[in-house]
Parts: sequence; structure tokens; C-alpha cells
Amino acid sequence: MAEPVLKWAGGKRQLLHEIDKQLPAALKNAEIKRYWEPFFGGGAVFFHIKEHYGDLIEEYWISDFNWDLFVLYRVIQSHVGALIKELKVLADEYLPLPPTQQGDKEGERISMFYRIRDEYNKAHWNDVRYRKDGKTHSTGFVKSWVRRAALTVFLNRTTFNGLYRVNSKGGFNSPHGRYDNPDIVQEGNLRQVNKALKGVNIRVGSYSKWLKEMDDLTFAYFDPPYRPLPDTPSFKSYHKAPFRDKEQAELAQHCRELDARGVRWMLSNSDPKNTDPTDEFFDELYSGFNITRVEANRNINSDGKKREKITEILVRNYEVKGCLQKKLFSEY
Repeated sequence: MAEPVLKWAGGKRQLLHEIDKQLPAALKNAEIKRYWEPFFGGGAVFFHIKEHYGDLIEEYWISDFNWDLFVLYRVIQSHVGALIKELKVLADEYLPLPPTQQGDKEGERISMFYRIRDEYNKAHWNDVRYRKDGKTHSTGFVKSWVRRAALTVFLNRTTFNGLYRVNSKGGFNSPHGRYDNPDIVQEGNLRQVNKALKGVNIRVGSYSKWLKEMDDLTFAYFDPPYRPLPDTPSFKSYHKAPFRDKEQAELAQHCRELDARGVRWMLSNSDPKNTDPTDEFFDELYSGFNITRVEANRNINSDGKKREKITEILVRNYEVKGCLQKKLFSEY
């Protein structure tokens, strides 16, 4: 089974059992013809659905605002062998170097990491990322994409906690991690992901660009940057474009419009009631829809070593068996 290639903040692997229980019956009965995931990230939900229900769905569409994710998945889809070869070169240089010890400020692995990070942040990549207008993402494959994708994977596997974080200028600025033997190449999984991505439509850009493509035969899963909880680590800096309360509200309005068109959708986000039981932000935004709170293991403390159970929300505009909630679609 294909698994996410990247460690990704807020990844859904631990919630797949609960998400699967809340998928629409229309998907499991082959009535859904296309699947859309516009905030793709690590793609755990996509890989789960592709593995368990792949033959029941005719079209798969995935996208992300992050151009580096777009490039990575396009490269895996069409040039996985070249990517594996490039990753082996990086791994063969990095892994024989002495592992970093706690408290180390310098070291051979640290030096290599920051050299690769500097390469990743060089200005010339903007000539590859954008078309001549300097704003529109370039989507036509070029050979340098393979190197770019390899750098993305390498940094993700060797950075601190796998954190993908960028500054206001879009520069990757996560620090070096401390792993004895990180699996940089992941050859077996990359080949499984290549198979899972066969025939999948991969896009780049804001989720709002793709809403018109969704109809009453579509199931869409939205996993936007989570609304940060007060006084807890924030993992919202996946790219330089912010996703604040205003953007959360705009997404909720779009979900209402999709509901009116008969599109079935599920959305996940943080639960503000973890830190403020009176915070009704999402309950009000998605009033009238089905909101379920599910347990997750996340860092909810500035000290990453302190982990505890918290709840996250899953929102649906359809009913599932066993849920005593208002029915919005006649599924049974």
C-alpha cells in the first residue's frame, strides 16, 4: 500500500479509521464518480481511498497551493526512477556522515543539510517556478524538477520533526533534525506511490480555482491549514500565503455553495474547544452541517515532548449510519 512520502504537520494517518467510517455511502456504493482533494499535503486520505475504493471511482483530482508539492507528485507520477536515483546520491553522501548529537551546533551532517537548504532557496528556482509574468505557476515539466523534488524529500526527511516551514519570502527555514538513519530514498514506497498516482490529475493553485469542477457526482475532502490553537505550536506556514480566520470563513462559504450544488464533502480542522470551551468559531461557521469531534495525538504544548489527546473536528454535509444528526442527503 502506498503511504505518504512526506512527514506532514497535521497528517491524517492516525485518523484514517474514523475518516473511513464517515465517508459517504455513495462513495462505497460506486455512485461517486470523482474524488477531489484540494489541500493535498501528504495525501494520507487520498492514498487510503485509492487503496480501498480505487476501482469504484472513475476520476481522481488532487491539488495544492504549494508548488513544491505539485512538482514532487508530478515527478513521482512520471519520473520516479530518476527521482530515486537522485535521492540515492543524496543519501549516499549524507548517511555515512557522523550522526548529529544532542546539543551539536556544528557537524558534517549539519553542514550538508544547510548547503542543501541554501540550494533549495536559491533565487534561480523562481525562474522554474513561475512563468514570465512572475506570478503564474509553471506547470510544464522540465528536467530540473527531478532535482527539486529530490531536495524536497531530502529536507523533509532530515529536518527537525519533518517540519515544512517557510518565511514571508517563501524561503524554507526549518532547522536540521537529529536522526541516526533516516529513510531518505524510500524506494519501495515511492514505487507504490507511483502506481497510486497513475491516471490521477495533479494541479497547483488555490483550492477556489477547482470548485467549479465539482458536481453532484463528486466527493471532496478539504484539509486546509489548521486554525492554530492559542499557546500551542502553529503549523500554518506551509507557504507564504496566510490562512487566517478570514480564509477559514471563505472556505466555509464555498462549502455551503457546494452543498447547494449537491457536492458531498468532508472537512477537517483543529478544535478550538481544546483550549477554550466557549470558542464556537467552527460550530458557527458550519452551523447546520454534521460536526464530529475525534481524538488525535498532537503536540498541544510548546514543549514538543509533551503529547496528549486532543480533539479535532470532521465536518460533513451528508449523513452516515449511526449518527443521530440532521440528514442533508438521502443516502439510505
